[in-house]
This record gives sequence, structure tokens and C-alpha cells, in this order.
Amino acid sequence: MSAWVNNIVLGNSGLRVAIKDSIDIAGQQTRAGSRALEDTAAATQHADVVGATLAAGWQIIGKTNMHELAFGVTGINAWTGTPVNPQAPLRVPGGSSSGSAAVVAAGLADVALGTDTGGSVRVPAACCGVFGLKPTFGRVSRAGVYPQVTSLDCVGPFAANMSHLIAAMQVICPGFEPEPLPSTQARIAWLDVESDPLIKTTLEQALDCVGWQRSVVAIDSFAGAFSAGLAVINAETWAAFGHLTGQGLLGADVESRLLNAKATSAADVAQAELVRSQFTQAIDSALEQVDVLVLPTMPCLPPLLADAASSPTVASMTALARPFNLSGHPALSVPVQLADGSLSVGLQIVGRKGDDALVCAFGAQLEQALRAQPTNKNLV
Repeated sequence: MSAWVNNIVLGNSGLRVAIKDSIDIAGQQTRAGSRALEDTAAATQHADVVGATLAAGWQIIGKTNMHELAFGVTGINAWTGTPVNPQAPLRVPGGSSSGSAAVVAAGLADVALGTDTGGSVRVPAACCGVFGLKPTFGRVSRAGVYPQVTSLDCVGPFAANMSHLIAAMQVICPGFEPEPLPSTQARIAWLDVESDPLIKTTLEQALDCVGWQRSVVAIDSFAGAFSAGLAVINAETWAAFGHLTGQGLLGADVESRLLNAKATSAADVAQAELVRSQFTQAIDSALEQVDVLVLPTMPCLPPLLADAASSPTVASMTALARPFNLSGHPALSVPVQLADGSLSVGLQIVGRKGDDALVCAFGAQLEQALRAQPTNKNLV
């Protein structure tokens, strides 16, 4: 299924864990899905999150494939191969943490670690029908994770259920303590964003199953936050990997994207930082009135692999996820099955900074409520 970069076994008990190939495992190469890093030296020590996983007694079973240099949203990789999306083999698996989502969805791992710079955990989680969390920025150590310098990227877990995802956060996030399920009278706000009517209707019906008090809120700076996040990731990815261009070693899509990123100016980044401040304040303000915000993880269904090179939906895949990398808030994608049972789409739950455990508690309550529906046993 092209999800694995390298099958290895470290540890011999506990949950089975897969590690994205932008995270160091001692004795293994970290190639970030790129031929340009094919001859890189093996890592000399574990990334902090890998060390924590092994210290917990869990079993690392391999490194996972990814969109090259974590700089793409489809998960397509011509060099290492594209992971098959287990719930929809004709559709993209999502990127950049494509292999991590795919191995969990296929049941090959209990937990996988990925990274999320602009939706790269939540988008593949939504595409493959699993749970995926982007923690509060800076909450989980990035020591031994590439790129080394970032103001957006977070290590986050994938799992097929909230129990395993919460367990993963207890392992990789010092101080993370699970919270009890919130009251059904908890306050949530639906963030008014553009999305496919089918997705909106499906997610609203899922929320109705829980009984949370729901209001609607609009954030005027949302679209601007997406553009600002793109400017920041372009500048930071060019700084990290721009030296790899011009050698004929990168995939055409990533080469082109990096060269375009080179044009990001200091003025562009400065403007993006102003938007970051304004948008962060807007989300903080909205969260003063409610416990969490909810919205689709993706505004559309995952594009078909055959159409990915030209589909206009590819550009919008991270439209609803990227802004929360800019602001740094924790965001969880919960799978919700379409009424026809064809595939699951993602509901995104966003909380206050540092409230990662509360966000997970809301996710667990939604999971529980959906599974309790007599006619929808397979909703999540």
C-alpha cells in the first residue's frame, strides 16, 4: 500500500506505533519522502516523541511515507509511492502525513505520529476516516523533527478511536491529563465557513446526536488567515529546503511549489504576522463565549487520484485547517460517516490554547454519541 518507508521493530509490547519519516529514529534515515535526502546519514538519537513512546513500553513498527518534504496536501509521492486510502482507494490519502493516516485506517498500527504545519495531520485523518489531533503549538516537543525551525508545525497523533489517541497524548505530551466527558449541555459554536452542503448537513446531524448547546459564529478574518498561513509556511519551507531545488531530485510539484515560495518577501511575512495576531485574538474572543468551536475539517470530499493534478478542490483541502496552525489553537478531526455509508468526513473541534485534553473529551463524547445511535453503529 506504499504507506511504509521502512518496517522496523523497536520494543516488543504495548500499542503498535508508526512514525512519520520527518521524525528521527536513531539508526534510521530521516528522508522526509524525498529523493534529495536519499543519502542522508542515519539519525544518531531518537526524537523526543520517539523516546517517549519507547519509554512507555510501546512498540514502534515502522516509518511511514509522506508527501515530499511535508510540502503538499494530497499525499501523492512519485518517488516512494502513494499510500492507498483504505476507506476510499480511488481518492487521495491526504498529506502530508499520508502514510501515518493510512496505516491506522488499515489497522496496521494502533497509533501513528505525524506532523501538522497546515493541516497535515487533520486533513489525512479526514481523508482516511480516522481521528487526528494537532496539539496546541509548542505543547509537544519537536526536538528531532524536520524542519527544525517553524512557527506553525506540531507533532500530533492519529488513532482509530479516541481512547488510543488520548493515550498517545499522555505519552508524548508531558502534563497531559485526560478530562471527563463534558456535560451534554456544554456550549459549542458552529463556525460559519463555506463547505459542501452534504458535508455540512452530515456534520450538523452528528452534532444533533450529542445535545450540546449550539450557536453560530462567523470570523471575518478566516480567509485572510488561510492566506497568511500560506505565506508563513512558504517562507519557512524555503528557508529549510530551498537548497534542494535545481538538482533534478525533487518531485515536479514540490520543486515548483518551493520555487514559488522563494518569492515570499519579508513584507509578505510581516503582513502575515499582523493577520496572525488579529486572527488569534478573534479565535480567543470566540472561545470566551463557548467551550469549543466546531467546523468541517475539509470543505470538500477528498479528490480522486485521477483528478488530483488538475482538480480545483486540491487547493481548498486545507482551507479550514491551515488557519489554526497560524493561531496555534489545538484542533481535532473526528470521523463522521456519510448517511450512505460510502466514507467518513471530518468534523474539526477547536479549543483554547492549552485545552488539548478538553478538545479530546469533546471528541470522545461525540464518538460515544454516534456509536450509540441504533441505526448508525458504524458512524465513527
